[in-house]
Amino acid sequence: MIYGIGVDIEEIGRISAITDQKRFVKKVLTPNEIAVYKTLNEKRGAEFLAGRWSAKEAYSKAYGTGIGQAVSFQNIEILDDETGKPVLVKHPFNGKGFVSISHTRKLVMTQVLLEGDSVE
Repeated sequence: MIYGIGVDIEEIGRISAITDQKRFVKKVLTPNEIAVYKTLNEKRGAEFLAGRWSAKEAYSKAYGTGIGQAVSFQNIEILDDETGKPVLVKHPFNGKGFVSISHTRKLVMTQVLLEGDSVE
């Protein structure tokens, strides 16, 4: 049973323009995600950061809480599998979670689907 679906769209340039980039990265990305982010060039790093931001926003919408006390950016971890597909490797929902991330030159669009009966 589908528990929730969340979508988000974000301008990559808006995320790149945040002045305190180091603090923002630590707020949004988990340590494992930061390790990946540090290996990327500037363009790909901006896409990665905006994509993870957007995917975590979409997750919080599917979960039904938004980002805040119930779900923080650090409660959600998205890493790529061996084929490059983004996978929710850590999240608070007690069921399955699926994520899709797509980019244009200027935008990132994400969708999250949560499958299961209820929140833990």
